[in-house]
Amino acid sequence: MGAMATEEDPGMTNTPAPNPVALITGAAHRIGAAIVRCLHGAGYDVALHYRNSKAPAEGIRQALERQRADSVLLVQADLHDTAALPRIVAQTQRWRGRLDLLVNNASSYYPTPVAQTDEAQWADLMGTNLKAPFFLAQAAAPLLRQAGGAVVNLVDVHAERPAPGFPVYSMAKAGNAMMVKSLAAELAPEVRVNGVAPGAILWPEQAPEAAAKAEVLARTPLARMGEPADIARTVLFLARDAPYITGQIIAVDGGRSIRL
Repeated sequence: MGAMATEEDPGMTNTPAPNPVALITGAAHRIGAAIVRCLHGAGYDVALHYRNSKAPAEGIRQALERQRADSVLLVQADLHDTAALPRIVAQTQRWRGRLDLLVNNASSYYPTPVAQTDEAQWADLMGTNLKAPFFLAQAAAPLLRQAGGAVVNLVDVHAERPAPGFPVYSMAKAGNAMMVKSLAAELAPEVRVNGVAPGAILWPEQAPEAAAKAEVLARTPLARMGEPADIARTVLFLARDAPYITGQIIAVDGGRSIRL
């Protein structure tokens, strides 16, 4: 068994690894963790980015490496630090010598009523949902071109129709949606760029009241919540099984976007 790879010492490789390699941001919890598990189960080696959640990230790594040794790299970084983004890619390259897939999953999400929104909230929401994904894709592009790889952004159904009380988040996700289309054109033909727009998959950590939940489900034609695995499987499809799809955003929302 090879040495355990960490953010401090990712190891070194002179020959690209045989397995495809995916880098997933914000991957220690919730949808990001589901994407990691799904891709790993499909044979990807995964670079799992986290900011503060070292213990959950370590738990995921230990569980997955019981299945396949030396198949997970932990990478710690604050995505607001633009100068750190090339380092994330470089650590992944040193670990496996290649990068086949970038999943821009990390996101800040909270309400910003217009009268109370401050510049720090603007910078945070635009930074995690728009600025960081762009500059991380910029840093990853050379390796992705070499691999004929892909980028998948986590967008939102509210990129098209704003969520009441969440104007800055909605604007940031709208920019993220345009990023998908713009980068698909700019990075073609070597790199495909697509997006996944979740609907009601997980309630926010500060869950809404029961009446608000009921209203959301009433607007969802399938009349139920989705699961993180629904998003993860769509990411895998776009990465592995959709060689002629680029510049597209798939709504995984139980039909909710047709009733927004």
